[in-house]
Amino acid sequence: MTKRLEGKVALVTGASKGIGAEIAARLAAEGASVAVNYSASKEAADRVVAAIKGKGGKAVAVHGNLSDGNGAKKVVAETVKAFGAIDVLVNNAGIYEFAPLDGITPEHFHKHFDLNVLGLLLVSQEAARHFNDGGSIINISSGVSTIAPPNSAVYTATKASVDAISAVLSKELAPRKIRVNTVNPGMIATEGVVSAGLAEGDMRNWIESATPLGRIGKVEEIAAAVAFFASSDASYITGETLHVTGGLH
Repeated sequence: MTKRLEGKVALVTGASKGIGAEIAARLAAEGASVAVNYSASKEAADRVVAAIKGKGGKAVAVHGNLSDGNGAKKVVAETVKAFGAIDVLVNNAGIYEFAPLDGITPEHFHKHFDLNVLGLLLVSQEAARHFNDGGSIINISSGVSTIAPPNSAVYTATKASVDAISAVLSKELAPRKIRVNTVNPGMIATEGVVSAGLAEGDMRNWIESATPLGRIGKVEEIAAAVAFFASSDASYITGETLHVTGGLH
């Protein structure tokens, strides 16, 4: 593999498992020094770091809950302390819980928006202050922002917000040569999808039947798209939303 990110520093939020862990591994394989952010499981983040180092890569685990401003500042400060200026930010941290209209509460709303939207903005704000000479921000949104499945009003609203924020920031940060793009995964086989009971049953069956490619996706397929946007191969691409959904959107 050509190391397209040799000498670059990447911060991946929510990278202790699932899509985030695979993105961290792929960016490290491309030559980047990677800060693996986690909020709950230090053990899981340390495993991701150890796997990267085991393959000759550079990585460090950085703790921080991104839904409060101090957490975002701390995560970026620790990344800069470990590796210097930041070149790539992947906003992957997020939560999803589905609820019908009748089940939505202020707590449900704020839990999602505080991390998926406010957290993304606060980390982007702080990281942008440490971008040196251009760079790339990749926001992990979701295919739900256009598929809009029932019982997902709050989660889908957060991801539609991410799409909109990406479009705004791509224009706002362009004068600084910072590109901002969005990757919108379809259903991907991750720990979260399995623990939410979505990996089998009606939801998966519906998605596979409605998806032109006829299957759910793999974490590697999301990481490949992120690596492309992070690299100079995407040097003339900003403000784009890439649906990695097997054709369902």
